[in-house]
Amino acid sequence: MTKYKKEIGAWGEGIATDWLAERGYQIIAHNIRTPYGEIDIIAQQGDVTIFVEVKTLTSSANFFPETNITPVKQQHMLNTAQHYAAEHEIDHWQIDAVSVEGKPGSKPIITHFENAI
Repeated sequence: MTKYKKEIGAWGEGIATDWLAERGYQIIAHNIRTPYGEIDIIAQQGDVTIFVEVKTLTSSANFFPETNITPVKQQHMLNTAQHYAAEHEIDHWQIDAVSVEGKPGSKPIITHFENAI
């Protein structure tokens, strides 16, 4: 992954974190690694733990960011969330996705997909 792509990804995760926090989600952790993959954001809303996958693109001219969540990626997300939930004895959880379109200095377009997987 290029430095530019990493910077855009980090920017998108920051935007998603702020957006979720503004809507009452309690942010628990970022970039948590498990043997099955990484969880971009872990948040809490009420008694539900939410594992959030963030996808960022600078433009949706050809396709939208969320189209990057392939069936293989979905399976990795599910395995990662199940592992984390089991390790931390979490009974109520879900996987969401947040799509961020834009780049630093612009107003991003944010789409939240609840219970995405």
